[in-house]
Amino acid sequence: MANPYLAATLPDDLPDDPMTWAEAWLQEASEQSVQRNPNSMTLVTVADDGQPSARVVLCKSFVADPGYLVFYTNYRSRKVVDLQANPSVAACFHWDALGRQIQLEGNAVFSPPDESDEYFASRDWGSKIGAWGSDQSAPLASRQALRTQIRDRARELGTDVSDDLQAVADDARPAIARPPHWGGIRIWPSRIELWVEGSDRIHDRAEWTRTLRKKGAHAFEPSAWTGTRLQP
Repeated sequence: MANPYLAATLPDDLPDDPMTWAEAWLQEASEQSVQRNPNSMTLVTVADDGQPSARVVLCKSFVADPGYLVFYTNYRSRKVVDLQANPSVAACFHWDALGRQIQLEGNAVFSPPDESDEYFASRDWGSKIGAWGSDQSAPLASRQALRTQIRDRARELGTDVSDDLQAVADDARPAIARPPHWGGIRIWPSRIELWVEGSDRIHDRAEWTRTLRKKGAHAFEPSAWTGTRLQP
């Protein structure tokens, strides 16, 4: 039986939970390796002066129930400074090879520390050093200044590294704990749109909305989704 999530159009009776469909689309894009980073998404934040900015980040976790996704970053970066001033966020996945797109709008909160610790522990050793070594979004005098900064901070962590961060024996690499200024951001959507490319630009679109009630520092209590089909 064909997977209904991967049909050429959305069903006539829209599903109650669009996050399950979105998760299936992301999984297919990943399994088929339709692009180098199939989990990449454009993230839009808005600064306290109203200036929007966009960049591409990697979705590292998609939790259909209760409905949020996670990316990881330096908490001193521009995007997080924006989110602390204005937690409203938008994100978009687009897989041109599959003719599918997911748009999300909602609120961003910090991930729980244990979630960030678990993911950081899974990263390769060089990326762990890089998280300590880079002051993301801060001005930089030169590329060489960055290399020097990273090496100096690696020494503070108890190891010497080369420019590529890898030239040290495996048994000489100390355990690297997660920096307190680095971790996960959870996006809880209050709106999601699923888009399927159609011939003659008669695309198939539907949106779902829900309300979010804050539940602690890292979560929301969501209402049920309400879906509506949209004209292309």
